[in-house]
Amino acid sequence: MPSEMSKLTRLQHLSCFVVGKHEKKGVKELGTLSDLHGSLSIKKLENINNNFEALEARIMDKKYLEELELEWSIDAEDNIQNSQSEMDILGNLQPGKYLKRLDIDGYRGTRFPEWVGDPSYQNLTELSLYGCQNCFMLPPLGQIHSLKNLTICGMSMLKTIEPEFFKNGDYFSETPFPSLEHLMFDDMSCWEVWNHPRESYASFSVLKSLVIRGCPRLRGNLPTHLHALETIEIEVCNQLASSLPRAPSMRKLVIHESNKVALQELPLSLKELRIKGREITESIFEAIAITLQTSLRTLDIRNCSSTMSFPGDCLPASLKSLYLENCRNLDFPKQSPEHESLQYLCIDRSCDSLTTLPLEILQNLNHLFIRNCENIKCLSASKVFQNLVDIEIRECSKFVSFPREGLSAPNLTSLYVSRCVNLKSLPCRANTLLPKLEKVTISNCSEMETFPEGGMPPSLRSLYIRNCEKLMRSSSLTSMDMLMHLSIGGPCDGVESFSKGGDFSTSHPSRN
Repeated sequence: MPSEMSKLTRLQHLSCFVVGKHEKKGVKELGTLSDLHGSLSIKKLENINNNFEALEARIMDKKYLEELELEWSIDAEDNIQNSQSEMDILGNLQPGKYLKRLDIDGYRGTRFPEWVGDPSYQNLTELSLYGCQNCFMLPPLGQIHSLKNLTICGMSMLKTIEPEFFKNGDYFSETPFPSLEHLMFDDMSCWEVWNHPRESYASFSVLKSLVIRGCPRLRGNLPTHLHALETIEIEVCNQLASSLPRAPSMRKLVIHESNKVALQELPLSLKELRIKGREITESIFEAIAITLQTSLRTLDIRNCSSTMSFPGDCLPASLKSLYLENCRNLDFPKQSPEHESLQYLCIDRSCDSLTTLPLEILQNLNHLFIRNCENIKCLSASKVFQNLVDIEIRECSKFVSFPREGLSAPNLTSLYVSRCVNLKSLPCRANTLLPKLEKVTISNCSEMETFPEGGMPPSLRSLYIRNCEKLMRSSSLTSMDMLMHLSIGGPCDGVESFSKGGDFSTSHPSRN
């Protein structure tokens, strides 16, 4: 920082102060800046030598500050000799009572001073504790009645959350965390147990979102009743065998690589479900089979190696979006009834038994993405698809054809085909059946020889071709005078000239 910042006594806005080692750039330079407003971030606090220097910053006197970040550098040498001294330094950086947001990042003490968690901070709505790697216990935060958002991340020494987390000494109300709406635990590598006080039946009474991520040793004891909970995310918690909280208002459930989570049934209010892992997918399918799902809109399934089918060989009737990734033994439902609600479908390295995708059962599809599906050979369609706007097919080595009679999609605007080495042609009758097609990308389709008979639709504006040597010899390429953008990569020896108009360019990038 510039030297002698302390002379700017009428300064009202200072976004960041970096503590220097030189006396004229130390933290005490903040002492005279009592008129600071808004948000202040104080960085490199490891350069404070003792608690008296911290006291000279007079953070408590800055009554107009609403947001404060206290940050110790991650890469600073951890040469702490006295944990009490570290706690005293943070203790003397105590902010005023009107603070609304507090971030403590990289604090090096083993415990927090008493002011962190003091219920007298009646305006504090957001609190984040990041990377406090030496702390082995949490401050008592449950009695900060105004707290709405709480994030605890990277406390690698913490093994147990005790009931003291909910109360401050003998001060305990019947409703710990009465205003908390969003709670996140992230990257807690040693956390094993979450103990709740006996009086915690009313805890988290308005909690809407609970995220527990990267806690590989956590075994259980999640809150049992969270009536206001709408979202729960549990990721990389391999030992967590607890049942999910009872949450009748749950709208979003995410469980990734946490296969021991116990699941009895799905809430009827659930709209978004994202799961990753074999065991949890089996459990979810069992729950879907016994639960009449009328609200589910989004289903995302990843990394399931089990051989299994959707319950009843059909998708939930209300489903709008389906994403399947790395589920090769999962059978895609191919029979009636039609899946009239489905609008978005992505199949990636999944459904190896699928050789033909019958679009007839996906009448209202908007977006279709097929990637790395080893055995799919073609699409079948005998209807008009009014809602389909884009198709993407990638790395499907056996894919040989679009529907023989053509693909009637009057509102399709984008078509992307890449690494389909046996595909020889785009959809036939494209000039009439795809009247709004604007953008076409064809990449690494070595057997594609020609554009559809009758040419491309007049609506086409952008054409991108990469490493399609046979296609470059097609005479119809030079007659596409409707194009505004043409990009060609790879060998293009077959092109001798272009007709009028447009912004045409050629390039020779590497074969990707």
